[in-house]
This record gives sequence, C-alpha cells and structure tokens, in this order.
Amino acid sequence: MQDRLTLDLVEQVVYQGKKLVISEAALDQVRRSYEFLAQFSREKVIYGINTGFGPMAQWRVEDAYLKDLQYNIIRSHSTGAGRPLDDDQAMAAMIARLGTFLQGRSGVHPQIVELLTEFINRRIIPFIPEHGSVGASGDLVQLAHIALNLIGEGEVRYQGGWRPAGEVLAELGLEPLEIHIREGLSATNGTSVMTGIGCINQLLAERILDRATLAAVWMNEIASSYDDLMAEPLNEVRRQDGQQVIARRMRDLAASSSCLRRREDDLYDGTHREKVFDHKVQPYYSLRCIPQIYGPVYETLANARRVLENELNSACDNPIVDPDHGSVYHGGNFHGDYISLEQDKVKIAMVRVAMTTERQLNYLFHDRINGILPPFLNTGELGLNYGMQACQFTATSTTAECQTLAMPNYVHSIPNNNDNQDIVSMGTNSALLCRRVLDNALQVLSIQYIALAQATDCLGFRDRLCAASRKAYDDIRTFQPHIQEDTPFYKEIASVIRFLRENPLRLK
Repeated sequence: MQDRLTLDLVEQVVYQGKKLVISEAALDQVRRSYEFLAQFSREKVIYGINTGFGPMAQWRVEDAYLKDLQYNIIRSHSTGAGRPLDDDQAMAAMIARLGTFLQGRSGVHPQIVELLTEFINRRIIPFIPEHGSVGASGDLVQLAHIALNLIGEGEVRYQGGWRPAGEVLAELGLEPLEIHIREGLSATNGTSVMTGIGCINQLLAERILDRATLAAVWMNEIASSYDDLMAEPLNEVRRQDGQQVIARRMRDLAASSSCLRRREDDLYDGTHREKVFDHKVQPYYSLRCIPQIYGPVYETLANARRVLENELNSACDNPIVDPDHGSVYHGGNFHGDYISLEQDKVKIAMVRVAMTTERQLNYLFHDRINGILPPFLNTGELGLNYGMQACQFTATSTTAECQTLAMPNYVHSIPNNNDNQDIVSMGTNSALLCRRVLDNALQVLSIQYIALAQATDCLGFRDRLCAASRKAYDDIRTFQPHIQEDTPFYKEIASVIRFLRENPLRLK
C-alpha cells in the first residue's frame, strides 16, 4: 500500500473494489510500537492499560483483569442508536481507523491491522449506528461497534444481509481479534468515523460543485449571456484563487459553445442608439456571479480535502505510544475539532450551491424574468398542462431545509462524562448533517438538469450548446424525455440523482 492514504485511494477502495495491501514495512512499524509498549508498560501507570477509562482513570485495574478491561470498553460503549451508517461511510471509517494504526503510534498488535484489512477487502460492513458520538475521545460509541465486530460479536452486513459477526468470521476462516495490551481502547478512541463520513462527503461535494459549474455554463447558454462574466482579465484582478479556478473551468467548458454572446460584437460596435435594450446588458447575479459565488466554495472544499487527508494519516487516539522517543504521551489527539469545523464549512458552502441552483431554476421557470421561455417550461396547453411547476416546490422546500441545516454544529458543545469531556466537537454529527445537505443539494441540482434539458428543447439550442452541455443534455434525455403532456417526475428525478452521484465530471 502507498505510504500515504489519500481521498483518491478511499474512492478506489470504497467504490471501485480496489484491495488494500499492507506492506511489510508498515506492519513492522506497527509491530515495533507494540513491542515497545509491551516492554515499557511494565511497572508504570498508563491510562487505559492499567487504569479505568475517562473519569474512571483514577482507579487502578489489577493485572488479573487487564484483558477484561479492554473487552469491557468495547462492549459497554456499543450503545449507538438510529439507522446504521451507509456502507460507503462504514467502509471509509474502517480505512480511516486503519490509517491511524499504520502510524505505529497506537501500541496495538499487528493482528488488528490484518483483521481490519480483511474486513475492508472482503466488504464486511460493521453495524455502526449514526447516533452516539460527541466527537471528543473521538467517536467512542461508533468505533466500539466496529471493535465489537472485530472481536466476533454484534452484527455485520455481508453479501447483502445482516448476520452475526462471529458467524461470518468463522465462515471466512478469520480469527476474532485477541486482546494483547490496549487493543480495546485504541480501537474505540479516535476521529475515524467522522473522518470516514467526511471523506465520503468530500467526494460527493466535489462532484456536486463540478456539476453545478457545468449547469451554470448551460444556464448562461440558455440565456445567451455575454461571455465576459468568465473572462480571465475580469477575474484575475480579484485576487482570489478559487474565483479564478471557477472562471477558468467555465471558460474551458464553454469554449465550444455558439450560444454565448461577445460584448465586443454586440455592444461595443457603436451601432446601438435605442433607449431600451431588448437583451439584458448584464444577466442576473445567479448567472453572472458564478466565479464569485463558487470560488469560495471551491476553496472551502480544497481546504477540507487537505484536512481530511491529514487526518487519514494521523495518530488520533490516546495515549500516543512513541518508540522513537521512548515514552507514552497523554493528550487529546482524539478531539474532533478539525473535522467538525471543516464539515460545517463544507455544509455551509454547499447550502450556497443549493441556493444558487434554486435561483437559476426560478429563472428558467419564470417567463416574465427570462422573457424567452414558456411558464414552467410548459410546452403543452397553458392552463390545462403544468410543465415543471410542481418541481419548483420540491426544489424550493429542499433548499429551505438546507438553509435551516446551515447552522454550525461545531458550536454545540454539551459537557458530559462527569464533565471529563467538558468541551466536545460534535464532529460526527457535523459530518452527518453535512451529508444531509449534500443529498438535498443533489436533489435540487437534479431538478435543474431536467429543467435545463427542457429549456434546451424549448429554444431548439441542443446543437449550439458547448460539448459538455450537449453531452449532459443527451445523458438526461436517457432518463427523462421531453415533456409536453403532464407526467409524474419522481422516478426520473431519482434516476438523475443516481446518475449525477455516480458520474463525476472531474473538472481540473
């Protein structure tokens, strides 16, 4: 396996079936940490090895019960509630936990690395309830559910159904995890679940932004906008990197379009003497200001990717076992603030994308605003037929829910654990709320893509679109034919959602 875990590797493993291979060098690093801890821990007081956990750390645990101590934290903390995490979220969480162990700072036996790798490669999905983590001491409850499966207890999803973990391990010839020194604590302590969910969120958020950028180009083609909104001289004088990236992406996408107008040809030729201009001199903000709106979204996602990849390659449990310096350090690397804050930022940024998409939809549906399209893109008999009128209700209500969810979760610390955990990150909740916003934004974007295809038909623009918009039009038409007579949309919307989720543009 490559030395550093990346989002690209997570995507390949989770969605493309790539198998993880742990190098001997990485296993040697894990083994070295374990052997150092086995020697160092003798005759010393070390948290979670011969003490209780959390506020119980003031009580020594006798040597005869040290293995029981590790099993107890796994079983006692398997208290989650709610629906289980999706398979992709659970897979990414296991990859993130593996990344922590591979740093060689956990003092765990190599068996846990090998078994966790088997879970990932064989797609044995732990039952991980969505509720239970406060995000400090990491994701104790959700990680305990993973650890419960590693010791052969609880339930896993394997080959499509939920089954007892011990039964699946026996069927596959895998030995349950054996406790050696601190495998129970290390398996349950850290930020891996919020990081895993964050990784899945990141992949989806990047796809949504790319698709929204293409939709914005397509929108401006429908409106026959002047192309200088994406011009390099305009955008480069605003010293913001993200704005320039989005403007460049729009220029690249729009290069083959024959729909956009050049201001130099239309308005700078000295021939206009009319008092009122038929064509808008400047489009509405939701069309014209895409580099300025999506630029900070791009930068937010770029920083979130950096933080997530750093976390994938971090030792995030406690205490930290350091054979290099010959000591064990107690601290708070399990605290989830980095992930929580980034997930809130991604969530807020994607709410902005949903809002912009909804406003662009309103332009397409509102004939008195666009001046070129029938009301609600209705090509049937007005009054008798309704076109996409009700689709706007769905888009508007979904966007409104996004706005409600935009409140940062990072600031919602509630002390607990006898005030041992007196300030917490709520990182997993932040990641889960972010996922809900992403799903909502994708729903709004899917309605927009159907509407853009309908608007293209209304104007007869298909062959004038840029190559990327034309391909998007053709893709949508495989799910949703041109609408004249009224028809239900819900199945087609679901099909477009799946298509957009599974077919990234990968703009650079």
